[in-house]
Amino acid sequence: MDSKIYPLALPKGTEKLCELCSKRAYLQCPKCRVTFYCNESHQQADWVGIHKRICQLLTYIRSETMMSFHPENHVELQLQREELIEICRLVAESKLSEGKHQEALPAAQFYLRCSKDVYGPAVVELVPAYLLLADANIGMNNLSLVAELLSQAEWAVLKTPDCGYAVHQRLHRSLGRLHTITGELDAALFDFGNDIYFASEEYGLDSVVTCGGYFLMADVFVKMDNMAVAHSLYSEVTRIWHLYLTKLVQTQIEKAQDPDGVSEPSYDTVQRVEVDMMLRTVLEFKQNESAQIVLVTHCLAMLWFLEGDHKKALGFCSTALEASQLIPNHDLAESIESLLQLIQGQRKQPNPNPE
Repeated sequence: MDSKIYPLALPKGTEKLCELCSKRAYLQCPKCRVTFYCNESHQQADWVGIHKRICQLLTYIRSETMMSFHPENHVELQLQREELIEICRLVAESKLSEGKHQEALPAAQFYLRCSKDVYGPAVVELVPAYLLLADANIGMNNLSLVAELLSQAEWAVLKTPDCGYAVHQRLHRSLGRLHTITGELDAALFDFGNDIYFASEEYGLDSVVTCGGYFLMADVFVKMDNMAVAHSLYSEVTRIWHLYLTKLVQTQIEKAQDPDGVSEPSYDTVQRVEVDMMLRTVLEFKQNESAQIVLVTHCLAMLWFLEGDHKKALGFCSTALEASQLIPNHDLAESIESLLQLIQGQRKQPNPNPE
């Protein structure tokens, strides 16, 4: 399939709305023939953002003749819409993790639109879609739109107070990020405090989800020039990720020793990008603290070992080992040396699938 959709003029008298901006459309996707655009720029943006992933699904969902109001089609239609929701969520999250906020917009917009079709308007099930669309617009500095989206999400949560800790946690994290950007630092601390509370209730105090709240709160304290609290929070971020990554490495080693095991990290690409950013931020902040340098670089070494990037893993592991040697009897020295040997051993193994 081509990476570009070529414009196709609509018949005269046909009035449709643009998929991206809802203005009058003049172009039609020639593949699914049920998606329309006001100009070629929006057509191409939607193709790159999400349409190439869902084009064929839309043919079924948006075809009035195929649906024909037959009750037996309703269940199938619901399943197709739920599949669309999941695809759009994953695509939007992936693009946001890569910093591609503009490209994430079409997927996030369709995620919200399809969620409304499935769940209805102004319900708590729409909150994840509102928050994801807000994240995309934060990256583009569309702050007035972000505030509007978060207001709608907050209203849905207020109408459903028993919606669960996870929904409250995600809402407060998004509100805290907006308040940080707009300079409302006291409001940001309030929201990140709630973020941490709800995350700890849902996932536990040592969860990596809760850890994200600590990291964002530390950033606020840095902006407030309260370095002592920031140092403490960053140390907690490092501690939690070190525990988590150590468990993942041990699990991968055990799976590798099992002939039927599959050596795969138990976190996705979005999470990997996020933790890499957090740990590098902490490393820069803690550059004069030898003990923290050991811990953070050991974390980064384990992270890239899990990802299979032995060059990066070796570099961070060597740094961790050098820093640990400056501290007599450092309790991580043995673990770091073991990881270093493991990385070096895997680098020497021949490629099972040479090109």
